[in-house]
Amino acid sequence: MSNFEVIETHKGGTIKAWVRGVPVEPKAREQLENVAGLPFVHSHLAVMPDVHFGRGATVGSVIPTRGAIIPAAVGVDIGCGMMAIRTSMTGKTLPDNLSRVRSEIERKVPVGNGRGGSFGNTPASVETRLRKSGLAERLDLILAKHGKLSANHFSSQLGTLGGGNHFIELCLDEEDRVWVMLHSGSRGTGNRIGTYFIQEARQALEKRVLGYHVPDRDLAFFVEGEPLFDDYVQAVLWAQDYARLNREAMMDRVLQACRETLREFTTDKQAVNCHHNYVERERHFGEDVWVTRKGAVRAGDGELGIIPGSMGAKSFIVRGKGNPDSFCSCSHGAGRKMSRTAAKAKFSLDDHIQATRHVECRKDKGVIDETPMAYKDIEAVMAAQTDLVDVVHTLRQVVCVKG
Repeated sequence: MSNFEVIETHKGGTIKAWVRGVPVEPKAREQLENVAGLPFVHSHLAVMPDVHFGRGATVGSVIPTRGAIIPAAVGVDIGCGMMAIRTSMTGKTLPDNLSRVRSEIERKVPVGNGRGGSFGNTPASVETRLRKSGLAERLDLILAKHGKLSANHFSSQLGTLGGGNHFIELCLDEEDRVWVMLHSGSRGTGNRIGTYFIQEARQALEKRVLGYHVPDRDLAFFVEGEPLFDDYVQAVLWAQDYARLNREAMMDRVLQACRETLREFTTDKQAVNCHHNYVERERHFGEDVWVTRKGAVRAGDGELGIIPGSMGAKSFIVRGKGNPDSFCSCSHGAGRKMSRTAAKAKFSLDDHIQATRHVECRKDKGVIDETPMAYKDIEAVMAAQTDLVDVVHTLRQVVCVKG
């Protein structure tokens, strides 16, 4: 039995939303109607319970399209996603004070944006991963066609965290086993690729003789068969592969920091590594379409995914149920319930310290916009998607590193 609601729209199309018990802000609802009414949307728009207002398209939406892709729906943090791996350590073996391990993670993994978020001297292990990946050669082909793109820091940012809502965590599961979990994407180069092609899509829309009207210029799109469509696909797939490799390289560094500050341990062979801002070709309702998951995780039948809560809340390792109505998708987290500006205005540093008292993490004004109260209730979000995923592990954070 599906748990979705059908949201009425006055702009055409169909919206199926897994939002029972969770709020949907009016601005997000308007964006959903804008996207659902586009003539190339296949079947319907699927909405996840962490849905909230975004750029052009709502975060927490799954957009299947026939013969077109909307670059702003994919966004500028292309390939952003999660990675998690379980270790043989238990909570009982961790020291009472975890500040040393947090400091060592921050020393081994550059965090934040700007110059401090890159390696000064790229570690040999990261260089080896990059060389074996073939990403440098693929990027050269993209830059040869689009000289305005800049990718000066793609090698020095591989294995780095970034800022905003990106994080590295140590968590304990229901059996007291320690997990290492992290959240990051394609860093500065992915951002430049996204920004560049969003602008190119706007210009293409203006030049197209037989084009569609879009209610928001951030819904400008490329049409399959146009040269820019193929160029965007080439670039976005590169950024998604870079983002996945970035998480793998970062995980190597975090595990090294844990071994040096905690104890020797083993890790499970199967790590979960999933995108939640990306586009790929899939088959749904009898047709091959482009599926853009803007803040959503693929949850095919038996497929493992990660749904993190806010810093200080629970997170979940889940197994997908392959629900066709959601295009085999689930939420990518708790979802913001207020903007960063609103969170900074409403909550004090004392509020943040109290909400994160059980977590070794930053407790300063620079992270108040990421405080747990700025996000939706993760329990309500999970309750709204019981027909999309089963919970395999429930995690609680004990260390959180923020950019």
